[in-house]
Amino acid sequence: MKLLLKHLVLGLAAAASLAVMPLHAQPNGDKPLRIVVPFAPGGAQDVIARYLGAKLTEKLGGSVIVDNKAGAGGIVAADAVAKATDGATVLLATGGAITIAPHLQARLPYDPVHDLAPVALVGDTPMTVAVRTESPYKSLADVLRDAKAKPGQVTYASTGNGTVSHLTGALLAQASGVNLLHVPYRGAAPALTDLLGGQVALIVTSAASIEPMIASGKARVLGTFSRAALPGLGTPPTVADAAGLAGMDVPVWVGVMAPARMPAASLEKLSAALVEVCNLPETKQRFAQLGAVNTCGGGAALGKVIAEDSQRWAKVIKQGGIKID
Repeated sequence: MKLLLKHLVLGLAAAASLAVMPLHAQPNGDKPLRIVVPFAPGGAQDVIARYLGAKLTEKLGGSVIVDNKAGAGGIVAADAVAKATDGATVLLATGGAITIAPHLQARLPYDPVHDLAPVALVGDTPMTVAVRTESPYKSLADVLRDAKAKPGQVTYASTGNGTVSHLTGALLAQASGVNLLHVPYRGAAPALTDLLGGQVALIVTSAASIEPMIASGKARVLGTFSRAALPGLGTPPTVADAAGLAGMDVPVWVGVMAPARMPAASLEKLSAALVEVCNLPETKQRFAQLGAVNTCGGGAALGKVIAEDSQRWAKVIKQGGIKID
């Protein structure tokens, strides 16, 4: 899987960088389309952006540039796109800067509702709750039973304070009425290291992050925060089924947003092209290789997901009294 992902990253990067034709059919005239990614190169979202860039090059007949602007949980990238005036810059958006930051930050340099417009919904990188293979926990029911008996003693690792990983773990705890001890890390890699070393009991992380550990037999997924089972992880139960809880279908959505000032005709043309790319059989196959599910939809579909996501995290953050450092 790691080798496959490496080749996929390199291949998509090459495809995106080789596109140099003028954009005759581009929604933004003859300017290259710039997709700003709020993460460093190499991760699942970056690979998705480069894949979309390569396919949009074919559909629109011109160049697409992927611009990585990591920092502040996506706020740096979202702010750059919100303030873009060239009519050719869009954001590969995820919840961090759009549906989580507004409830954790007193002030943001942009308004995700009024400064950014939803263009298309393209994917979901589902969250999971997992343990190391040697863990005594054989099911999510075992975890919750132990957590009720020993409040605050069952630990779960997240990829950082205030991240979707942290908040998904908090949602599970709140919905099941238990007190899980949150242990934040700076990303998935150190969190997984401590999980496998036995320093923490659980990890809440994306299917893409945990999949290599499942493939190598080092970890087991106890539940997925998805509507349906994920076969690539050994078909573990959904959290809703495993714990008998409602409201545990939590899409970790990936979409494309544009500055609100972008002309409606340009937004519609780009939206149509993205939905067409998203519906390709090849897209489903590529996304599955990344632990993602393509959930194709236009601007209205993305807007609905954003509204629901924002309401979910506002409630979790308020109920948990969650603050960022």
